[in-house]
Amino acid sequence: MQHQLIQLIVDEVRSKSTNNFLGRVFQLGPLAFALDIGIRGSFLLLSAEPSSPRFYLIQRRVKDLEKQSTSLSHFGQLVQAQLGGGRLIGCQQDQTERIVRLTFQIEDDLGVLHFRRLVAQLTGRAANIFLLDELNRVSGALRAPKGLGQNRGDYYLPPPAQETHARERPFAISGSPSDFADDYFKNFDATRNFDQLVNNARSRLRKERSQINKLQANLQKDLADHGDPEAHKRIGDLLLANVSTAAREGSKARIIDFYSDDAPIIEVEVEENTSLQEAASDSFRKYTKAKRAQEEIGQRLKSLDGEISALAQRERELAQILEARDETALAKFDQSTSTFQPGRDQAKRAPIPGVRRYLSTDGYEILVGRAARDNDNLTFRIARPNDLWLHAGDYPGSHVVVRNPTRKEIPHRTIIEAAQLAGRFSQASDDAKVVVHYVERKFLSKPKRGEPGIVRMSRFRSITVEPKESVSRV
Repeated sequence: MQHQLIQLIVDEVRSKSTNNFLGRVFQLGPLAFALDIGIRGSFLLLSAEPSSPRFYLIQRRVKDLEKQSTSLSHFGQLVQAQLGGGRLIGCQQDQTERIVRLTFQIEDDLGVLHFRRLVAQLTGRAANIFLLDELNRVSGALRAPKGLGQNRGDYYLPPPAQETHARERPFAISGSPSDFADDYFKNFDATRNFDQLVNNARSRLRKERSQINKLQANLQKDLADHGDPEAHKRIGDLLLANVSTAAREGSKARIIDFYSDDAPIIEVEVEENTSLQEAASDSFRKYTKAKRAQEEIGQRLKSLDGEISALAQRERELAQILEARDETALAKFDQSTSTFQPGRDQAKRAPIPGVRRYLSTDGYEILVGRAARDNDNLTFRIARPNDLWLHAGDYPGSHVVVRNPTRKEIPHRTIIEAAQLAGRFSQASDDAKVVVHYVERKFLSKPKRGEPGIVRMSRFRSITVEPKESVSRV
């Protein structure tokens, strides 16, 4: 707030409230109060928010303040106890700084008069509110004080003067300066809130794009690791065609490439002590896996392309909303669903109490229970029959669930990542290796009168992993 505006408001408060009694104190936020200083329909707003400290009269209904306010903090209770019922006899601003001093006269039960001061320090990062005794010693502070002469028992000393008001442009106000300040800060708050919502939306879009890019890169790497299915099939055919003529030396097999026009001799890697027939079978297995991966991963990559296009459209929409500063459009944009939903199940983003969320490298949602009752809730209420369930073998620990709505086989890499989490959130977390059992949820049951977290497995498989968090939490 400008030094000149504060002075105008000080004059207004003095003219309207001198000799009025302090009534209720409303806490409007961690650093803001509204004081009833005996002006009908108006309250004195004091805020020590560093980004926008405030001091002016606001017109509010008592019931609206009651709805907006929270329980009084320790400092608020101190103000109410020491100043409540006191008569406001002075309101002054320091000449060299944005500091306002409210002086109250309090009469005790014996009729003895005492004086207390409420100091509003409206100085940016040093903004604070102090309660002073008759000797101007600090008896309470809203924020933990950082300067000399501001700790409890010290004689109050304001922060070093900055003389910022010397550079302020003078201005004229018609009507109430408090009304002017109230209108200004309403616009200020609306602008700040709008910008914050835009920044939050932009941050979510950046996170979505990062997740999509990461998943896309992992899928492309998987596709490349599987290799060209036709190349695997070609090698398998050639190995079978050269069973009787191939020349072997160590891990190399020289065979004739009948697929090429000049039928050259080529070298193929074949493990020692492995027959050409076995090597051919291995090539055909690689061909089958690579062909399946080409179909499944290709479909997922195509789907991601559509999600990337939709995300780009949302980014353009947000830019247009920001340029037009359209609050209605921003509210609708903020409520709309995300373009990218991690996991093939389009997992819901609403938080689940007592559950940690992770995203596997393959895009599957992994849920990790916290306490025993959370484990029960996760396993028997949240998990679906075809979800994968994991738990560290022979150790107490968290239940882990991999969501699987498509009912397709979960990639082995995702199983490893989920098993690592099961080990990490168990009493075997400090071990170098841990055995983790895993099974589909439908093969679990709850023993009769079993303790929370106890399950019965009708079947399971096991995997040995290193306990750790190797995937991102979401």
